[in-house]
Amino acid sequence: MPTPEPDTRRLIHRRQILCEAYERDDGLWELEASLSDTKTYPIPNRDRGTIEAGDPIHGMWLCLTVDASFEIRDVAVRMEKTPFAICPAIEPDYARLVGAHIGPGWNRRLRDLFGGTRGCTHIAEMLGRLGTVAMQAMYGRRRSGNPVDTTRKPWVIDGCHAWAADGPVVEREYPDWYTGKGS
Repeated sequence: MPTPEPDTRRLIHRRQILCEAYERDDGLWELEASLSDTKTYPIPNRDRGTIEAGDPIHGMWLCLTVDASFEIRDVAVRMEKTPFAICPAIEPDYARLVGAHIGPGWNRRLRDLFGGTRGCTHIAEMLGRLGTVAMQAMYGRRRSGNPVDTTRKPWVIDGCHAWAADGPVVEREYPDWYTGKGS
């Protein structure tokens, strides 16, 4: 998609979210996310004084340690830069995720646990993304070289357009679960 001529726009705000997945030697996985919000101009802030251009308004980090069944074993949250001094007080509350499973209903569970004043919208955004990062990293790694369990419907089926039960991807990847023509 073409963008406007350079002289018709100027950068005002940048949000960067980086998500990474690490496979550990002990069989666990670490799913990390960081979020940074910066402005291109200084803004006054009652808790921090002036936040200079380029200095993060939000600078946060999150790590979930999960096992091969997608169960969360540990959670670490660090809010290094926040607009309000009170923000980091919510960090310990995310330990409530220990024992939860990443999978169907993940975003609903996050809303139930941390919606509204029970959490931080920025941590919630990273948690939502780490759910899909877990699937991308761990699911692909688990399928690589391993036989597919055909006794249980794979969770990816009907999860999006490409994985429609009556579509060509399911017909090719999971023929036992294909519901289209000729099934």
